[in-house]
Amino acid sequence: MSDAAQPRIELYAERQAPKRSALDKAVLDFAGRFRGALSRGDMRRMNRVVQRVMEQEGELQGLDAGALDAAVHALRLDLRRAPELSALTDTQLARAFGVVREVSGRFKGQRHRGVQIMGAFAMMRGRLAEMSTGEGKTLTATLAAGTAALSGRPVHVVTVNDYLARRDAELMTPVYRALGLSVGIVISGQKPEERRAAYACDITYCTNKELAFDYLRDRMVLGQQDSNVRLKLEGLAGASRTRDLRLRGLHVAIVDEADSVLVDEARTPLVISENADGDVDAAVIAQAMELAAKLETPRDYLVHIDERRISLTQAGNERVREVAEPLGGVWRGTVMREELARQALSAGLLFHRDHQYLVREGKVQIIDEGTGRVMPDRFWGDGLHQMIEHKEGCKLSHRRATIARMTYQRFFRRYRHLCGMSGTARQVAGELWQVYRLPVTRIPTHRPIQRVHRPDLVTERGEEKWRLITARVRELHERGCPVLIGTRTVAASEEASAMLTAAGLPHRLLNAAQDGQEAAIVSEAGQRGHITIATSMAGRGTDIELGPGVEDLGGLHVIMSERHDARRVDDQLAGRAGRQGQKGHFEAILSLDDPLMEMDRAGVLRAVTLPLRKAHGPLVRRLLLKAMQRRAERIHAGMRRQLMKSDEMQTRILAFSGQSE
Repeated sequence: MSDAAQPRIELYAERQAPKRSALDKAVLDFAGRFRGALSRGDMRRMNRVVQRVMEQEGELQGLDAGALDAAVHALRLDLRRAPELSALTDTQLARAFGVVREVSGRFKGQRHRGVQIMGAFAMMRGRLAEMSTGEGKTLTATLAAGTAALSGRPVHVVTVNDYLARRDAELMTPVYRALGLSVGIVISGQKPEERRAAYACDITYCTNKELAFDYLRDRMVLGQQDSNVRLKLEGLAGASRTRDLRLRGLHVAIVDEADSVLVDEARTPLVISENADGDVDAAVIAQAMELAAKLETPRDYLVHIDERRISLTQAGNERVREVAEPLGGVWRGTVMREELARQALSAGLLFHRDHQYLVREGKVQIIDEGTGRVMPDRFWGDGLHQMIEHKEGCKLSHRRATIARMTYQRFFRRYRHLCGMSGTARQVAGELWQVYRLPVTRIPTHRPIQRVHRPDLVTERGEEKWRLITARVRELHERGCPVLIGTRTVAASEEASAMLTAAGLPHRLLNAAQDGQEAAIVSEAGQRGHITIATSMAGRGTDIELGPGVEDLGGLHVIMSERHDARRVDDQLAGRAGRQGQKGHFEAILSLDDPLMEMDRAGVLRAVTLPLRKAHGPLVRRLLLKAMQRRAERIHAGMRRQLMKSDEMQTRILAFSGQSE
């Protein structure tokens, strides 16, 4: 390949956020409300591209292997002339999609459908393609990733867990290899040299956490002295820091399950920490827990369930001072003793075993509440982790000090070209635009959706809910219908399992304790007579194939036992049934004892609505749960906004002081 065909690739490319006034932001936010919806003109344009791709099928199928290789080579030369991906014309994209589609058909046995071409086109135009569950997002990504990589730009295909990253890479490698592209995989447990080799490939499949932390480590190497001119000069001098870098910059990101990555996980900052000098003072941890046990609510402290935090009252501050006064040491400082008291109260009241964490092999391991997965390498800071270890009788881990910090919002906004896919994004379309300037485009389904949504059934008490769920599962099981029960936490999944076991109903349990088996368990959930219990979106991204005769029974029946904090997660669970135009059923059997009703103001609402519930029970109970869910969504959105503001302020301070991130 001639040098003239190579695009201008910086040594470590990334986009710097433009400085905008408050008026600029307001105008852009207003305009963004209308960008996601496809106008008739946009739809015609997408349909024209699909038509052009389909029209090439006969021509491309007639090419022998040598002629197809020549077509790929010519396409590569053409695409590399574009200075940016956004400069590629519809004609170039249609040609590229046609070639990738033909290669996929020959080497994978799968040719992209029209809706998948539309999804890829939306992504190449810097959009988030909302595609229903089961529409083939993994295959769709090959069109966008293959086209972008052929243009000479490193591509990161980002997904939510190691299993999906490895599976998708291995499934699609035959297509990429036939296009002359290399494929790398980045998952947990790899050494730096393995990661560096994976990022050196044309296309890298990786998880959002591994990718973001690798970038943050690169920023620690680069510091503030990261201009491409400086890096090139260092290279000429033979002392380049690029040898220690893992990535080649942030060129193109295709984010699968984008709402989970860009929104749900954006509530938690990315922090790199290391063992600090000196061990945690076990005596101080024990004293803090003993002190917390002497405090009373609401006199001494208030519990804010919505925001998962505790605040001390004036009386509480005084009580903490009185109890801590004889202890001496770190307890003499006002700020330190009050923080220790708050953390101890949080450990006892806000963090619960099998909800926020598991205890494995004598260690406290955090559960990702968005995915139900265990994160053994993550720690809570400021002594909270050690206090939970003390509560559970575990050996205290080392004290940790933060050495680098970043948010997903800041990280993904630095990509030169950001796009993605999701089955549920419209409900957060405004936030995706405001934060990432990423408009959402709804892609139609290949076949009409046949999923049947039964009306929600909401009981007053949890015992009645589980009795009804058990009876419903028994009824379906006796007919041979496969059933998938969705729970919110590990504890709830084990409660459901105990209920079904007591009823003599055979089932398989999938929660954070069996994450290594989840794909196999979920993939079999559609077989005749199978009963599966799964936490949250465990097994997300795994196809559920219906067994013989199951569609005649109405397809897979999904039962939701608890509403989640976001409607999108409920919709994702519902999307397990009725995939690709198949039959399926979804129903929610809930209670007013569910976790959503533990939020602030829930008690007041329950008391106020009691007379209405007696007169119009089912309707009022449904409305009450939905109101609390919408409140949770608003609160979490506010938490993400606050985190982003705090992150931006920290960035300005670091830039002013000349320190690295």
